[in-house]
Amino acid sequence: MLKKFLSYYKPYKWLFTADMLASLLISGIGIVYPIVTNAMLNDFIPNRMFDKIILFGVLVLVLYFIRMLLRYFVQYYGHMIGTGMQAQMRRELFGHLQKLPYSYFDHTETGTIISRITNDLFEVAELAHHGPENLIVSSLTVIGSFIYLCTINVPLTLIIFCCVPVLVFVSAYFRHKMRDAFKERRVTTAEINATTESSITGVRVTKAFCGEATEFEKFEKNNQKFVQACKKAYKAMGLFHSISSFVTDVFNVIIIIAGGLFLYAGKINFGDYATFIVSVNVFINPVTTLIGFMEQYQNGVTGFSRFTEILEIPPEKENAGAAPLETIKGDIEFRNVCFGYGDEKGDVLKNISLKIKAGQKLALVGHSGGGKTTLCHLIPNLYRVDRGEVLVDGKNVNDITFESLRKNIGIVQQDVFLFDGTIKENILYGDPTASDERVIDAAKKANIHDFVMGLDNGYDTNIGERGVRLSGGQKQRISIARAFLKDPAMLILDEATSALDNTTEIAIQRSLDKLCKGRTTIIVAHRLSTVKNADEIAVIEDGKVIEKGTHKELMEKGGVYKKLYDLQFREDEKPRETHGMAPLI
Repeated sequence: MLKKFLSYYKPYKWLFTADMLASLLISGIGIVYPIVTNAMLNDFIPNRMFDKIILFGVLVLVLYFIRMLLRYFVQYYGHMIGTGMQAQMRRELFGHLQKLPYSYFDHTETGTIISRITNDLFEVAELAHHGPENLIVSSLTVIGSFIYLCTINVPLTLIIFCCVPVLVFVSAYFRHKMRDAFKERRVTTAEINATTESSITGVRVTKAFCGEATEFEKFEKNNQKFVQACKKAYKAMGLFHSISSFVTDVFNVIIIIAGGLFLYAGKINFGDYATFIVSVNVFINPVTTLIGFMEQYQNGVTGFSRFTEILEIPPEKENAGAAPLETIKGDIEFRNVCFGYGDEKGDVLKNISLKIKAGQKLALVGHSGGGKTTLCHLIPNLYRVDRGEVLVDGKNVNDITFESLRKNIGIVQQDVFLFDGTIKENILYGDPTASDERVIDAAKKANIHDFVMGLDNGYDTNIGERGVRLSGGQKQRISIARAFLKDPAMLILDEATSALDNTTEIAIQRSLDKLCKGRTTIIVAHRLSTVKNADEIAVIEDGKVIEKGTHKELMEKGGVYKKLYDLQFREDEKPRETHGMAPLI
């Protein structure tokens, strides 16, 4: 893991070297002041060397000016090194996430992934920048100040260093408490964010059900937890800083007393005594920095470990001999397919065998949870079958490259996902290289063009997060336009109209009819009126095909399909298509 971490420094090796040299110079300049102080008190002032007093005073001022420039360099470029490394890690992590199998996202919360990309990598970046500086420079400063103080008076120096373990113990103890308290505060902050996001996202439901009081109660509960966590955190922080400062003050008292006794006994002169007093902060500051480095190291290593944990998850892999589909017909076959999600539920699909010829429509019906959507996910190879085969144009989907397979499959789902951006950008997801003319043509086919042109910014209208500024029907039309632009040979309609009202469904039905023409189509539907004209209907129950045939054949058979159909359309209800409306498919 260390080797991989160090590899991220490679693009910045010269800048990092300059940053370390600048930090060393800053540390070295810090020791100059007590040295000059000693020379002033022991030599220049007693011997009335006016020129040297002025010269060394100006020299210290020049060095401080140089230190100011060096600090700017370290703060700016040092942090940019950390930022660059963080950006590269984030780029690598995001790219890897895009390659992970569909199953990974079934079991991993979005918030966890976002935390890895943001919070964890920020801790890593802080370690990347401050870690070497704090460890190397502070260590050298402590060693350098120790050597210098020993040249003045060894016994007094040893007395000071004997107090270091006390400072280390006290600081480590209270910093540990402070870290735990602030960790708890971060947890409560995340809970507030989650509650707020949930409430804002569901504000329409809140208002519809008069749930404002309930939402406020949930928010206030987490808000009070946050206040209590902050109380503990700031109490721990107050104890840490106040007691650490007290220990530092004790150092000064020890120097005053011990140095005074040494001065009284004639074992040290006044100039050396004053130098020790001046030097104590030069020595203590890097010690406290090293103590803080341990926590920074722990946070950074933990963050980097969580980062590499995701990178070690094997990406979605194609078979070694996978080849692209050259010419697409659109024949699909499920041959004795068995599949499960790897949990205690066992197989979701059990020995499924179906054939759909190019250009035909297959409808999948049955109760929810029967495995219809799962079956559709196997066609673009989003999941690999456990046993059996899924074939496209006679080739096993495992032997076809992901890109060539998925580029030829269009999916229109019930739960339409639109990205935060413009209408044009969302339609272009079907083919990012498409011209404006093709985008407009796709929108016209989806019956959304007139609506778009009625907006102030037309196709450049921002639709908001998940298309929040659009109605359900408008979002569905954009998803259909996206599919038109993709122009796939195979099409999956997964409950594409079930969430729409009757009027909107009638309008979108025409768009779907256009979209299905000339394409192999699989329709997942609960409304059986929408599948009457399918070339074949398969009834899926408990992961098995229990019936298949045309609408007429299944009705004559009088099995499960007929019962489902009769349940939906009792004698006192008329099917929708008899109301002067053409069937959806």
